[in-house]
Amino acid sequence: MKANCWMGRGNVEVREVPDPRILNGHDAVVRVTSTAICGSDLHLYDGFIPTMKKGDILGHEFMGEVVEVGPSVRNLHVGDRVVVPFPIACGRCAACGLGLYSVCENSNPNAGLAEKFLGHSPAGAFGHSHMLGGYPGGQAEYARVPFADVGPIKIEDGLADEQVLFLSDILPAGWMGAEMCDIKPGDVIAVWGAGPVGQFAVAGAYLMGAEQVVCIDRFAYRLRIAERAGATTLDYEEVDVRDALLDLTAGRGPDACIDAVGMEAHYANPALYAYDRTKQATRLETDRPYALREAVMTCRNGGIVAVIGLYAGFLDKFPMGAVMNRSLTLKAGQCHVQRYLKPLLTRIREGDIDPSFVITHRLPLDEAPRGYQLFRDKQDECNKVVLTP
Repeated sequence: MKANCWMGRGNVEVREVPDPRILNGHDAVVRVTSTAICGSDLHLYDGFIPTMKKGDILGHEFMGEVVEVGPSVRNLHVGDRVVVPFPIACGRCAACGLGLYSVCENSNPNAGLAEKFLGHSPAGAFGHSHMLGGYPGGQAEYARVPFADVGPIKIEDGLADEQVLFLSDILPAGWMGAEMCDIKPGDVIAVWGAGPVGQFAVAGAYLMGAEQVVCIDRFAYRLRIAERAGATTLDYEEVDVRDALLDLTAGRGPDACIDAVGMEAHYANPALYAYDRTKQATRLETDRPYALREAVMTCRNGGIVAVIGLYAGFLDKFPMGAVMNRSLTLKAGQCHVQRYLKPLLTRIREGDIDPSFVITHRLPLDEAPRGYQLFRDKQDECNKVVLTP
């Protein structure tokens, strides 16, 4: 089969690789009908995530048709149309029992490797480094899905792939970011990052009752998308974000702040940007946390900072004093996708949200390398790329 493979920093290639097969009774094999390039994939592409190996199959946002099931899979059958969540979860451990699927205790065969970096191991994940299991991803014609009796959700009506594909990751991720803010009527929520996850955080915050959502970015085309969703927008290259947010909130700051940027934050301040880029390049820190620092320093006293942008390891100059002395609550997590599949599918069916609004580019799988370049370099106003095998 064809698959998009990581070949080194800044280099992906569509190659012929062996077809996946059933390895465990709880497995299924899915023929991929739609897959997407995620901002998290760009961290792999840019070489910032350790434990990648040449030839690894990328992609953790995918859906398709079940073509084979293991003997222990009872809830799926050949021919079923499914969306596959990116975290691989057993559904039986203590974490899964609490709905914390992205920290499943049984799905990462390389847990010892993850523990060296993170203290404890999160769940395994598709197409996302050997630290998270080395599972082949879904930017391919076919994919093996472990614990298929737990993860995938069946799509049994006429909804198009593009309406449901993002249930695999970014729609639940943005929703979880908003949910972590404990939104109450009248709240002002600030979202750093107007990429697809940030867009879904904006939509989620409004659906949960926020009075005003402010979205921060530097790309005009992404800010226009946020404006169409009702957000107030700030271009951080044009204004001082903290001053602007204080003006909008009568000096208090937002009730909650969402970091939907993560480890490769860009900043308008050239000195701070150079500082973090230099430390990252020399491996003195792995992540550039400017957006997170700004969120912490801007959030109102007693407010919440929710982190849904991907961080890989270690960062410098984190303002822990502000968190402690100002009674801030810091919440973070890879999305527990399985928890949100059914309620969000219901919202899509009822017309509360059509996630396809984030898509700007549709390409065949063979053009995945071009898709990565378009997305990373923000060419042609690229916001989200969907690939069709």
